[in-house]
Amino acid sequence: MADDYETYKLGDFKLKNGGTIPDAHIAYKTFGSKESPAIIYPSWYSGSLQDNYWLIGEDKTLNPKKYFIIVTALFGNGQSSSPSNTAQPKPFPDVLFYDNVLAQYRLVTEHLGIKHAKAVLGWSMGAGQTYQWATQYPDFMDLVVPFCGSARTSLHNKVFLEGVKSALLAAKTVASGGVEHGEATKGEYLYESALGFKDLEDFMVNFWEAWGLSKDPENLLVMLYTWQAGDCSQQEPYNGNFEAAMRAIKAKALVLPGQTDLYFPPEDSAYEVANMSPNIGNMHAFPSIWGHWAGGPGQSTEDVKWLDEKLRSFFG
Repeated sequence: MADDYETYKLGDFKLKNGGTIPDAHIAYKTFGSKESPAIIYPSWYSGSLQDNYWLIGEDKTLNPKKYFIIVTALFGNGQSSSPSNTAQPKPFPDVLFYDNVLAQYRLVTEHLGIKHAKAVLGWSMGAGQTYQWATQYPDFMDLVVPFCGSARTSLHNKVFLEGVKSALLAAKTVASGGVEHGEATKGEYLYESALGFKDLEDFMVNFWEAWGLSKDPENLLVMLYTWQAGDCSQQEPYNGNFEAAMRAIKAKALVLPGQTDLYFPPEDSAYEVANMSPNIGNMHAFPSIWGHWAGGPGQSTEDVKWLDEKLRSFFG
């Protein structure tokens, strides 16, 4: 699959919190024919459009010969409008899931001419956008599949993100002093057995630090705000009533948390589904030891197979 993508100009884009992104644009990539049923597939924290492509293929449920698949990029990811590509004074304005989904709605309806979608799905922050779609435009799609994510960022998740924020606000290119002090407890670790790193230090330096230092910290801070502020009930007509927002979902929902996900534990997903209207929501947890990574971006082949099978059955 090619790594090229397109952009759609949004003009001076007014945000829900009162700010404006001047001369804004949204980046996107499509697969398949516009004549096919549309599937909207938003990106995740730090992820590029290309980081979503692993779930798309003629051998997968997201088959471009069967569906018109629209991959969209978050504001702040470096492809859509972001600090790194926008000529405006810092700081970049605060962007919500609401704003991202409004931009996606405009892209899909105004530019691509789609009046109705078969499904919206996404991993992590993509799941947050999926819930936002389901509550912001509840009649627009038939199905939603949020996986390893939530409709409202929990308090423990907000606290965790404060640590990430502190690191981003510190020196931008200083590497860690190391993570192993003394003898590490021995066992089977996925970073060794599945990803091929020799030990935890190797993994932290050559996976996480290499990833972190490849990103623009201002871009990451924009997306981090979006994540921390995630709550699809903070819009009309719900006005903060989370249970009412869940009841308003009309699309059939397949909610797929990770059984061992410490970012978005399955108990949060169970509460979301319990507050949906009868016969709307269904939850199945990834039976995986990969934690949050069970839902993407494709390294765990067994989890990819499990997810694709769930999607195939749900899409019909």
